[in-house]
Amino acid sequence: MGKKAPGPTPEGSPAPARKFPFWILPTILLAGLGVGLFAIGWNADSDPLPDADTAPPEMVAVPGGTFWMGRDDPTDQRTRDEQPVHEVTVAAFQIDATEVTVGQYAKFVKETGYVTISERVPDARKYPDADPAYLKPGSAVFTPMEADLGGPPVWWRYVPGANWRHPEGPNSSAKGKKSYPVVQITWDDAIAYAKWAGKRLPTEAEWEWAARGGLDRKPYCWGDAKPGEGGKWHANAYQGKFPEVDAGEDGFAGLAPVKSFPPNGYGLYDMSGNAWEWCSDWYDPGYYAVAPKENPPGPATGPLVEGERQPQRVRRGGSFLCDDKYCRRYVPSARDKNPADSCANHTGFRCVKDAR
Repeated sequence: MGKKAPGPTPEGSPAPARKFPFWILPTILLAGLGVGLFAIGWNADSDPLPDADTAPPEMVAVPGGTFWMGRDDPTDQRTRDEQPVHEVTVAAFQIDATEVTVGQYAKFVKETGYVTISERVPDARKYPDADPAYLKPGSAVFTPMEADLGGPPVWWRYVPGANWRHPEGPNSSAKGKKSYPVVQITWDDAIAYAKWAGKRLPTEAEWEWAARGGLDRKPYCWGDAKPGEGGKWHANAYQGKFPEVDAGEDGFAGLAPVKSFPPNGYGLYDMSGNAWEWCSDWYDPGYYAVAPKENPPGPATGPLVEGERQPQRVRRGGSFLCDDKYCRRYVPSARDKNPADSCANHTGFRCVKDAR
């Protein structure tokens, strides 16, 4: 999940390295901006395009207001980039009620012919240390295994042929899953969809304000109750022994269809867990200390952090891989970052519009 301090990152989104250790492939080979445009493993029987959703996505009007953004927990080093907690005022806007679904993305691709980053041949010039065998269209896929959580995130594999149509590789398919979040989506892919739809990605401030659903300074999008408390589950996260076994106590091991869990106070689904969601902002761990109070737009660019080769974009909300013992990044204040051309089988998005 999140990547804030040196060392392995929660949910295994490793930063690009100056040299090319094999385990880092999932992030630095997540497909570049090459000119070859084709997908591996495609066939008509597994094509999700016929599942294109003709109904317009449901949007929810979120009122403007003021809230306290961030989290201050001195016992948890993972909150360092969520500090200082600061007061923010956000103007009213509209936001998708759910994460963008396979059916909705299929409509976009069907009408535009858009080819996602992971379906393109990576540009070898961007990855000079890469093994040529891995310079194929593909993306990162989570692989359950017994592993040392203190070591590199070896549970991620670069899988040729993994993309939004085939989220876990060419032998998988998004066909028949039109109500699931579309995943294997880069920030660039999300921007392309948003422009086509006449929308945009939310700012971090808008996203957190919406995720809190009117509950100020609460630990979860639904309030104070811990996940599973009283037999109630509010989000699709990871239970069991990470990264070996997802027990699925919340009803799902892996992605869940949208609206599988109760909405928050604004009527929004899956603002916690299920799939990571891209925001418009560059990532800057020090931005909260200098951000304007009124509608903070995010920094003009992102600094290079943790030895990464390029600035990062912000992701929010956590995913089905968020584990309480390892990362716990499905809480509304948690931040994450990744390169704009990276994706994985736990990363999607939702869009917003300015209020009418």
